Amino acid sequence: MRRRLLELLGIAAVMMALVMFLQLSAAAQDSARGTTGTAASGPAPKTTWGHPDLEGIWLDEFATPLERPAKFANKEFFTDEERAEQDAVRSGNVGRNRRVERGSQQDVAGAYNAVFTSAKPTGKRTSMVVEPANGQIPALTPEAQERNRRDREFRLALLQNTETCKNKSPACNGGQFGPPSPRFAEVAPYYNTQRMNRHNGPEDQSLGDRCMSGATPDFNGFKRIVQGPDSVAIGIDTGQGQGYQRIVYLSGNHPPSSVRMRHGDSRGRFEGNTLVVETTNFSPKFPYRTADANRKLVERITRVDANTMEYAATITDPTVWTAPWTVKQELTMQPDEQNRIYYEPRCHEGNYGLPALLIGARMDEKAFAEGRGPDPRSQDTATDFGPGGDVQ
Repeated sequence: MRRRLLELLGIAAVMMALVMFLQLSAAAQDSARGTTGTAASGPAPKTTWGHPDLEGIWLDEFATPLERPAKFANKEFFTDEERAEQDAVRSGNVGRNRRVERGSQQDVAGAYNAVFTSAKPTGKRTSMVVEPANGQIPALTPEAQERNRRDREFRLALLQNTETCKNKSPACNGGQFGPPSPRFAEVAPYYNTQRMNRHNGPEDQSLGDRCMSGATPDFNGFKRIVQGPDSVAIGIDTGQGQGYQRIVYLSGNHPPSSVRMRHGDSRGRFEGNTLVVETTNFSPKFPYRTADANRKLVERITRVDANTMEYAATITDPTVWTAPWTVKQELTMQPDEQNRIYYEPRCHEGNYGLPALLIGARMDEKAFAEGRGPDPRSQDTATDFGPGGDVQ
């Protein structure tokens, strides 16, 4: 009995010591990060092996359009007064009733709206794009314009028998209303990455429907960076858990051009306090704003201080744009404690949406063949972004 009591006392002592250790560790972390749980400002830290320490969860906490609105011309930064004015305008738009006819196809397509979207304060920059100086992505090449024309022509054919074209809605601009197009049986001219008005298989659905909408580069999601002496891992969470992982190797060369990957091959090097990452070898099946296999991405990631990171990305594809273009962002360290559980995207876990959508399409086809329902080809499921619409 006495031995059992001593054992219990020993266990209790160990547990108390462990609790005190965890409390002291948490207090030390809070002290290092400041009272808000975010890293306190100060000199940019280094890793134990001497590289700039980029580890942490990073986010652009401000709302900045990718391209600069024409009314701001060559104005790169807002004044504080202009930012307050922009915030007032944006807050007035959030939650505004924009519903069309209730129960219509367009009404259902608008289920995801501003009511369910977080509103960030206006950023200092008038656009993320800083080069060219007008804040606009350069013009498309004739080759890219022709590709987009062929893709849109095919998508309009699939919409031909729908209310969208019957009502001459903007999503049918360039198309016309008529009987179902024979092009429904054709293979899409390019690998599909956007929603279209057909459901023959997963390849007819958008990357978002397939839980694959995470793109490289990404300017919206959280970035969780973990470092090692020879590589840097960047986990990106964006768009309803549709994120992905990137590995930046700090040695070696890009693989042969015959090797293609969804997010490309990333090779990095440190130039002073800046991690410079060059990414090539992108797959033609996962374009970014039309650019795919010929795309080259050069990112510069600089830890400005303990709480701030500067991110710059230059995108080049001479087959798509007439010139390279560059984006800049200021990212802020996010608290580890508040993000300790959600470490990875989870779109695919329990995702029954895509199989159910395809099953529903087969049921609609069967009902139509038996004279019990409308022609599925006349049911518009693709005008939330419009045919060929850019959802990046």
